[in-house]
Amino acid sequence: MSLWVDKHRPKELGKLDYHLEQAGHLKKLVECGDFPHLLVYGPPGAGKKTRIMCLLRELYGPGVERLRIEHQNFQTPSKKKLEIITLASNYHLEVNPSDVGFYDRVVVQELIKTCASTQQLDTTGQRHFKVVVLTEVDKLTKDAQHALRRTMEKYMATCRLVLCANSTSKVIPAIRSRCLGLRVPAPTVETIAQILQCVCKKEGLSLPSELATRIAEKSNRNLRRAILMCEACKVHQYPFSSNQEIITPDWEVFLQDTASKVVEEQSPKRLLEVRERIYELLTHCIPPEVIFKGLLREMVKFCDGEVKCEVTRLAAYHEHRLHLGSKAIYHIEAFIASFMALYKKFLEENMSKMF
Repeated sequence: MSLWVDKHRPKELGKLDYHLEQAGHLKKLVECGDFPHLLVYGPPGAGKKTRIMCLLRELYGPGVERLRIEHQNFQTPSKKKLEIITLASNYHLEVNPSDVGFYDRVVVQELIKTCASTQQLDTTGQRHFKVVVLTEVDKLTKDAQHALRRTMEKYMATCRLVLCANSTSKVIPAIRSRCLGLRVPAPTVETIAQILQCVCKKEGLSLPSELATRIAEKSNRNLRRAILMCEACKVHQYPFSSNQEIITPDWEVFLQDTASKVVEEQSPKRLLEVRERIYELLTHCIPPEVIFKGLLREMVKFCDGEVKCEVTRLAAYHEHRLHLGSKAIYHIEAFIASFMALYKKFLEENMSKMF
């Protein structure tokens, strides 16, 4: 039994529910024969991966859906052994190189070299190139991105790259200039509400339009999250009611409580308590960037205009250092400690003005 988000994912460009003009352009791109490297970017839950899989099906047919999980082994110049999990079909390979941290350059070079060195056995009715899908390209180190640029040029004859990222701001200009950029904007609240009603109709359920709109708004225009929330609402209470509660994930509630604890008291003892809570989130696989954004969103609610700017600057500074380092807890804790010092000073200044 699969989740609705996987069960009702469109498999063809013609069956996509929104950005239909963009889907038409992709279809023409496949038909014209000269397929370039692609850089697909947009916010989480906008439908980037769905479009990439529809595009691959358009290129190679249903064979791309017969996937296998493979464990690839690599060796760094310092003789350190690396293992990374890839998802592959006979026509494409999907990998997230940032899974190996600093050694992503080795993975990028070796994996693409291995894939590009083997040509299709039967090219009748198929393409003369394979496709490598690299996810979270914006998390790659600069060394890996420069290696990727050289590899893209070298193996252009037998390999095409589809790069997937949330933002192009962390992708070097040399890679952006070698790819056709494809921005996938987040769907509107109205579009998400319509899709939720369509999904419920396919499941034989009746979803009130007011509840669909509330779920769409609470999902922050993240379609994947909206569908998961809708399924959670169905498990919690069915038949649906227009004013029923939309369940917030436990980790979000825990993160909000953590931010409240930081604002309540600024002391070394409280910092140690908060550190344990951050460890708890990290051990449950909540990404450090999500923790940063969640803490910032909650903390700025308690600050005035000038302090908001300073807190945001601190978050940006420590989030940038997070990408340069290897231990997320150090940088998150440094941000919290900086905020505590700033907020305590802000409170003291306000108290002195009152008296």
